[in-house]
Amino acid sequence: GIGKGYAANRAKAIMIDAGVHGGIVNAGGDLTAWGQSPEGSEWGIAIANPVMPDKPVGWLNIKDLAVVTSGNYERYALIDGVRYAHIIDPRTGWPACGLTSVTVVCSDAELADALATAVFVMGKDEGLELINTLEGIECLVIDEEGNWFATENLFIRH
Repeated sequence: GIGKGYAANRAKAIMIDAGVHGGIVNAGGDLTAWGQSPEGSEWGIAIANPVMPDKPVGWLNIKDLAVVTSGNYERYALIDGVRYAHIIDPRTGWPACGLTSVTVVCSDAELADALATAVFVMGKDEGLELINTLEGIECLVIDEEGNWFATENLFIRH
């Protein structure tokens, strides 16, 4: 999926062209921010906690970046007590499994959208290996047991 990331990028571009100096576009959880907050600081973005939705995993301070999360905790099917993600693994034709949430941070919402979905399908090890080869892109992965794994340069406030 890249549709929401693309939409976020387009909305941001339209606002910048109209003279808006700073803001956040939220396209169904795919965020892109530019400029400064009204207080003159970076934007504070909460990272959703798949287990406890009312308590974020942590916070990111961002400026001129996108934050996109793919996960199985909001859209899924529960069949015979098993949660099936809406994200399909094209290698098997079955819902992807093993992860609960993947958050990607980079300068482009469409790219972040594509990478978050790809990492969710690839799994923790392969996904983080891919992200670690890409300059200027960071990632947080949460597995089905609630364990967190992040790229080296991702700074999350708790």
